[in-house]
Amino acid sequence: MANLVVDIGNTALKAAWAEGVTLGKTFRYQGERMTDFILSLAGRNRPDVLAVASSREIAPSDIQRLKASCGHLMLVSPSCKDVYGEGDIPHYLSPDRFASIYAARYLFKGKGCTIFDFGTTLTVDFVDADGKYSGGNISPGCRTRFKSLNRYSKSLPLLDTPDHIEERGTSLVSSVESGVVSGIMFEIQGYLALYPGNIVIFTGGDAIYFAKRVKNAIFVVCNLVLMGLAILADEYAG
Repeated sequence: MANLVVDIGNTALKAAWAEGVTLGKTFRYQGERMTDFILSLAGRNRPDVLAVASSREIAPSDIQRLKASCGHLMLVSPSCKDVYGEGDIPHYLSPDRFASIYAARYLFKGKGCTIFDFGTTLTVDFVDADGKYSGGNISPGCRTRFKSLNRYSKSLPLLDTPDHIEERGTSLVSSVESGVVSGIMFEIQGYLALYPGNIVIFTGGDAIYFAKRVKNAIFVVCNLVLMGLAILADEYAG
């Protein structure tokens, strides 16, 4: 029977059906009725394992509803991290980072990995060749930086990620665009220089945007979190 894997992030929900470790069709939802959306998916074909990674607290009543919709509920959330012990991954990491690290270790076994997740935040995590998690960093994501400049400086406009940037800004708009995007690029290059032998993985909403601007060999895995959950669910079912 298929498993259903769900990643509840800061701004949206992503879900997919999985046969073993293979992901099928993916779904995206942005709204307040996330539990209802998950139940609508589970109602189509009762999943054997429902694996949910949530950056938000899930109400006890919603947990009970989710349990009733599947054979087994595997919950990775700030209030329920029992599954972390199996992965030897620190408990302070968010559920999506946990799942990403788990997927990277599966996909690139025996290789050191540097994992960039471009979302509301920019997270960078490092995994040694033996699979040990060696630490990571968090900074504001691309759109978060644009919003922060506008919010904390009355003279700066609210901008979105540009298709093209100038090397040096020649207007107020291009200065902000270049400053934000170039700043992130400098961060990327700095991290890559720390571990030049690592496999480099980009994931998250802006992964492709920044992958196009990097000359290094990288792997773009847009659904890395869901893949990690699929691996966990398959192991749980086995």
